Amino acid sequence: MATDKKYIDISTLDAIADKRKTEIRNSPDSLSISGNTYYVSNNGDDVADGLSPASAWKTLERVNRATLSLGDGMLFCRGDLFRGHIEAREGVSYGAYGEGEKPRLYGWDKNLGDPELWVEVDSVHHIWKLTEEILDVGTLVFGDDECCSRKLIPSYVNGTFVCRDDESRVFDKAREMTRDLDLYWHFDKRLTTKPSKDLDFPIPEVDDKSFGELYLRSDRGNPALVYGSIEALPKRPMIRVSGNGIKIDNLCIKYVGHHAICGGGHVVGLHVTNCEIGWIGGTIQHYFGTDPNYPQGSRGSVTRFGNAVEIYGGCEDYVVDGCYVYQVYDAGLTHQITTCGRKYEIRDVHYENNLIEDCVYAIEYFLDMTEGDVESYMKGVYMTGNILRRSGYGWGQQRHNVDTPALIKGWSYANVASEFYISENIFDRSAYRMLHLVAKDASSCPVMEKNTYAQIEGGMLGQYGANSVSEPPILPFDEKYIKQIFCDKDAQIYTIK
Repeated sequence: MATDKKYIDISTLDAIADKRKTEIRNSPDSLSISGNTYYVSNNGDDVADGLSPASAWKTLERVNRATLSLGDGMLFCRGDLFRGHIEAREGVSYGAYGEGEKPRLYGWDKNLGDPELWVEVDSVHHIWKLTEEILDVGTLVFGDDECCSRKLIPSYVNGTFVCRDDESRVFDKAREMTRDLDLYWHFDKRLTTKPSKDLDFPIPEVDDKSFGELYLRSDRGNPALVYGSIEALPKRPMIRVSGNGIKIDNLCIKYVGHHAICGGGHVVGLHVTNCEIGWIGGTIQHYFGTDPNYPQGSRGSVTRFGNAVEIYGGCEDYVVDGCYVYQVYDAGLTHQITTCGRKYEIRDVHYENNLIEDCVYAIEYFLDMTEGDVESYMKGVYMTGNILRRSGYGWGQQRHNVDTPALIKGWSYANVASEFYISENIFDRSAYRMLHLVAKDASSCPVMEKNTYAQIEGGMLGQYGANSVSEPPILPFDEKYIKQIFCDKDAQIYTIK
């Protein structure tokens, strides 16, 4: 077998991605609405009936109070900006109307680019404090997405915040916030022993009622004067899926510290199409005794999270098609569950024609069968025609665990699956594995067909195969492994110098 390397220039890959990005950003509205259509506009009025553009509602709060029926549609005016979150209702479609850019949905109640919102509390170390309490934030994004904060999260042990890498040292923000734009959110007003992994010690309860103090190091002065725009990624989802048959089309969702779109239990008929979703995640999921995603030294007592589109549980007819997803702390798209003895069915999943860039995982999936569960399964999973780029290159890689990135991340669980296909995708660089495709039995591993691979010279390919006896090895990027181990016989394979 020939193993001569073929090289590709990054500009070629950029051009392919830019074309897809332009197509997604200019996609036409495609929802079919059989019931009432409601309209939401920055020029609207929440006391109106919402049934025409001239009598549109104004806020997401009014959207969430609406009495809706199966087949109804909720359309947002293109070019407008809405803040807050949406409780999506069963059988309702959410989309856009009018002309121009996709309607924007941002996570926090206001832009923090007002100089009156910041006061300097430590002039020696250039530490500024937000004058209002705020939910936990995954990061702050400055200017026109030009940069973001590094978030510092200490551990919480025996009633005291201590340094994550050295629990003998009490956390002192002045000492630890050493870089411009370092961020620290402080909250310990409410404690809980619930999620402490059976260790039964009190830890801060971080939820959508936990309003704490936000500190930012800004070496050049008042951050609002330096950057103008400052967007916070708060701990609340943008669209929580409550029920089946929900369609989401042509929305731009940004700056959300939780999941952008999420559902749980058993979700049927969730379709997310033609959306732009960026700058997602990074908030504290919980304080635990040990972070399971922290292999370096087995330490760390805080888990951060946040995916763009997630179903946690079972699902059927789950589609994400033609979306542009970028800068996500964890995964761009995912279906996942740890079963805890219950049966979950994951069927008819389609991730197709998406562009996903600068996430730790472009696509993540796992079926972790625990506590005696032998009945759960995945059937009919299709990952086709996607462009997946730069896993582990984005802001999410400020995480402590540096060796988890992958363009497709299946972890090493049971992952019982059939009719599982990964075909005609472009895989463009990963900071660690490109692909992590492991299952208890080899028959559950995906069929790989006609994918294009481009990795930095000397980079990794990843893992593929059964883990019933031992973990399959992490393979270097090489044509012979793609064709012999991953069995992608018709793959196009390129090296990036």
